[in-house]
Amino acid sequence: MFVCMRTTVDIADELFRQAKKRAAEEGIPLRRVVEEALRRHLTSRPRAAGYRLRWRSTKGEALPGVHLDDRGALYDIMDGIS
Repeated sequence: MFVCMRTTVDIADELFRQAKKRAAEEGIPLRRVVEEALRRHLTSRPRAAGYRLRWRSTKGEALPGVHLDDRGALYDIMDGIS
């Protein structure tokens, strides 16, 4: 047995006219147009928001003995060979 609930919904006039027109064109009750639209809305998945990188920069200083213009020395320090 199919059970339905009555309710009152405020719909913008233009949207209501479009829905009634669609129902008339398809030869179906307005109720069915509203139900189908609501079902489609409830079963669609919301789009996932894209990841946004928040870049933060801070002023820093090189450690004592680190010379940024000497790549070989930097690699040695990073490898623990100093």
